[in-house]
Amino acid sequence: MTKDKDFKKLVRARMTATGENFTSARAALLDPQIDPRIEQFRTKTLRTFMPAGRITAIPTKRRALVVLLIEVLHAFEPDRTYTEKDVNMILADFHPDFALLRRELIDYRLLERNSGAGHYWVNPNPPVHTGSQAQEMAGLAAFLH
Repeated sequence: MTKDKDFKKLVRARMTATGENFTSARAALLDPQIDPRIEQFRTKTLRTFMPAGRITAIPTKRRALVVLLIEVLHAFEPDRTYTEKDVNMILADFHPDFALLRRELIDYRLLERNSGAGHYWVNPNPPVHTGSQAQEMAGLAAFLH
């Protein structure tokens, strides 16, 4: 009993510090793979650029942009194929520049496409990134699931 009570205190302290809901704070504390510094960066980035679930501004730092792209990716169902129009409508709910978001999701290979048919789908196995993309994605892959 005492152990659960102590854990709840830790979760509530994290909620206060990061602004997360109980479930997210609990999951972050239970998942040892997520570096607390990366989680802190993610929380700060989302609070700054996506406070109400919509992107208020596109960040100039690529790493912050990746955080937003991963968050936007959660709006897509993993086992579904989308038309370009469907993708644009989903992305327009996040920011008026849906074309930029679509391009970036494709560039980071978070979304795949068949350019001839205009079909898009969530990449079930995001590839290992190299170069600057590897630095920008470092530690953030844990949030893809």
